[in-house]
Amino acid sequence: MSGRAAAAAPPVRLRLGGGSYDCRPDESVLQALRRQGVEVPHACEKGVCFTCLLRCTGGSPGGKAQAGLRDSLRLQGFFLACQCLPESDLEIAPAAADDLFVAAEVASLRDFSREVRQLRLRPLARFEYRPGQFINLRGPGGLVRSYSLASLPESDPALELHVRRHDNGAVSGWIFDRLQPGQRVEIQGPSGACFYVPGDPTQPLLLVGTGTGLSPLLGIAREALSRGHRGPIRLYHGSRTRWGLYLDGPLRALAASHPNFDYVPCASRDAAAGLRRRRADDAAFADLPSLSGWRVFLCGNPPMVAAARKRAYLAGARLQDIYGDPFELRDLRRRPRA
Repeated sequence: MSGRAAAAAPPVRLRLGGGSYDCRPDESVLQALRRQGVEVPHACEKGVCFTCLLRCTGGSPGGKAQAGLRDSLRLQGFFLACQCLPESDLEIAPAAADDLFVAAEVASLRDFSREVRQLRLRPLARFEYRPGQFINLRGPGGLVRSYSLASLPESDPALELHVRRHDNGAVSGWIFDRLQPGQRVEIQGPSGACFYVPGDPTQPLLLVGTGTGLSPLLGIAREALSRGHRGPIRLYHGSRTRWGLYLDGPLRALAASHPNFDYVPCASRDAAAGLRRRRADDAAFADLPSLSGWRVFLCGNPPMVAAARKRAYLAGARLQDIYGDPFELRDLRRRPRA
């Protein structure tokens, strides 16, 4: 080489809607477009919620940017803008609503507690899913939130979601205060790989969740039981107080009717009778110090899911037998939740 420094590679160009935008080497497509004033729908920025889907009409977005998408979407060139670090120029287009969202009708609304509401939706088009997966629900102003499915497609006529009310929550407030039965909404999905897969019907299953992380676990447990799973199924649901255990009665009844299903309610700050005064993950790993041969499902608070995934592996569970669904959605509003 000569003393002159090597010329820097030209920036990758993104062409969208007649405009051209540069993308730095350390930027995702989503970051590059937003830096230059182009608003793209987004939420978690972790490749989980699928809100930031765009369509590539020229060039290649790369395999990571299409990980987890349905074959039909990949073949049409859809990719996750938050996961795409392009190595060459891309021609991109926004996703049309008809490509991603379908209409659904609100079948019913029911309060499980002051903070958690059951929302049941009846899709108006064919909608296939597995209990434990999640869907995106489009709320007012185009805001999108992800909710997991507790229903069983073969026995439940509507999708069942568990929605927690958040202080200043634009979508949860809308669901609690304004949404009515018969109203039409838009949903996208399903997404996610946290669901029951029939295999060895005697394999023990451990399910650990916090808050409305119970929703996918309930779907997983119901599907396993409906398919005749014979191995032990142990569900640990955690909250700070007893009031957060919003399906305590129905889960106790489910345990009473299925000898291989155990429900362990945990309240870290409540000493009420019949509850374990521990975090759900701490109670589970204390009860089950060896998880060799177990299949493990972890849902809810992201730090809990990340820590419990490591603990499950160290306790002997195989990595391919550990499924996690962290409930992480970044707040999109200027005024954050309290």
